[in-house]
Amino acid sequence: MTEEASGASAHGYRVLARKYRPQNFADLIGQEAVVRTLSNAFATGRIAQAYMLTGVRGVGKTTTARLIARALNYPGGPSIDMPEVTADCEAILESRHIDVIEMDAASNTGVDDVREIIEGVRYAPIQARYKVYIIDEVHMLSKNAFNALLKTLEEPPPHVKFIFATTEIRKVPVTILSRCQRFDLRRMDADVLMQLFAKVARAEKVAIEDEALRMIARAAEGSARDGLSLLDQAIAYGSETVKAAEVGAMLGLMDRARVIDLFDAVMAGDAAAAIKEIEAQHQAGGDPHTILSDLADFVHWVTRLKVAPNAASDASRSEAERVRGKEHAGKISMAHLTRAWQMLLKGLKEIELHSDQLMAAEMVLIRLAYAASLPSGEDLVKLARQGTPEPREARPAPRLEREADGPPIENGQLAVAADPVERKPAEPPRETRPFAHLRDIANYVGEKRDIRLKNQIETLMRPIRVSPGQIEIALEANAPPGLANELGRKLNEWTGMRWMVLVSRDGGEKPLAQQSKDQKDTIFRETREHPDVQAILKRFPGAEIVDVRDYDTAAPVADDIQTEKDLDER
Repeated sequence: MTEEASGASAHGYRVLARKYRPQNFADLIGQEAVVRTLSNAFATGRIAQAYMLTGVRGVGKTTTARLIARALNYPGGPSIDMPEVTADCEAILESRHIDVIEMDAASNTGVDDVREIIEGVRYAPIQARYKVYIIDEVHMLSKNAFNALLKTLEEPPPHVKFIFATTEIRKVPVTILSRCQRFDLRRMDADVLMQLFAKVARAEKVAIEDEALRMIARAAEGSARDGLSLLDQAIAYGSETVKAAEVGAMLGLMDRARVIDLFDAVMAGDAAAAIKEIEAQHQAGGDPHTILSDLADFVHWVTRLKVAPNAASDASRSEAERVRGKEHAGKISMAHLTRAWQMLLKGLKEIELHSDQLMAAEMVLIRLAYAASLPSGEDLVKLARQGTPEPREARPAPRLEREADGPPIENGQLAVAADPVERKPAEPPRETRPFAHLRDIANYVGEKRDIRLKNQIETLMRPIRVSPGQIEIALEANAPPGLANELGRKLNEWTGMRWMVLVSRDGGEKPLAQQSKDQKDTIFRETREHPDVQAILKRFPGAEIVDVRDYDTAAPVADDIQTEKDLDER
């Protein structure tokens, strides 16, 4: 910072963002990686023909471009150390040097503008070592302009260097990026911005509270220029002393302690207190959208403290946020925090859509308050397990069996036999499984992982009747001998009861697989004949109907008798 502390000069007032713009690389805060790379490149003479600077607004892209141009033309050779501000240096920093040409691609987007550059690179610099072209917002050049620049950019004359700056790096063609050294200028951390703003305030002889610095640093969102503009406005608002309350009023923010009070009311399930608090903050000048944004920020802060307790050392957070946030992190479950975060994100969108933002914000807080008393998924599991005895250790798994001296299990139901020591003679079966059709038996066989038998049931058996303990079927001509006996034997083994499989010579329905195919063909035919479908098929020649799904179940209407479980196994 080399300029006078006074904001006034013979040329009028200069805003802080311009007045305290870095004059050398030592003043370029938060971009250590860029400075180190350039320093090594200049020291070894590995100077590229083009540089691409990218990053969000206000992180110093244009300033860095001018510093690179100054370093390239510094007396004695390209150097990162520039202790003296020469006449050429001053002209470059003020964007008035004859050999450092700055162009705004937003207003010079066409081929004709690039053609002027191509014509100009043929001539040697007049005063400086290099002729440097700085193109800001380069992503706004047209496609033809980029193409026209390619050859010159790849093989420029030795006395020409290009420096590009953009906030939309994805819009720059790869052919351009491949010819440049790319530097990603990072957002500045809040604590770094606080130090910068405090230094500027001291230079301006302005007293500013630490909480006001935190507010401005958070509102800057990593941008030094945005933060300095807000600081400039805050100084004008508060004259010689900048207080947190005044900055909050200027930005439409509220005291962080009041945001935490709102969080307390919501998490306690006190909807009335939450509505009263947000109305009070609104009357004090708070914007409902900003209030809920701050509430979401505090939810994130508490969640972060819960998973990373060392985050409490963050200097950009107030003492109230650090202390009370740590308390909440210790007593609020992760399920409640994540649910509050999701509801706040959805609520912020609702506020943007509604004409009365306070009304929409109150509805969001009411939902949050009532949701705070809802049990989490873990709590629901605990409630469901209440009253259920814990399983004993080393207890053998229950077996599917039939009572040796008792009557067979009725109604075709399966029963899981209890431990012989605990079971009472008259105890009813604990689990039932009715079989009403051969299709139910086929599905049951599939659950038992016997896919071969399941396919034989579906393709070789014609269902006639199924009753408790008895199955009547007819067989296809190509059915293997002993198929009915195999089905009865395996059902006896799996269910623990006696099953009789009766085989008729003729009669019965079609096999299950054929029924499924017929059903599918019928539905496909009806669907294809529907006027709307016919119109679509006519509108898109070559289109085919791949599947038909039911609106209610969203599942295929026919699955060729293959369950999802079977398909997974195959």
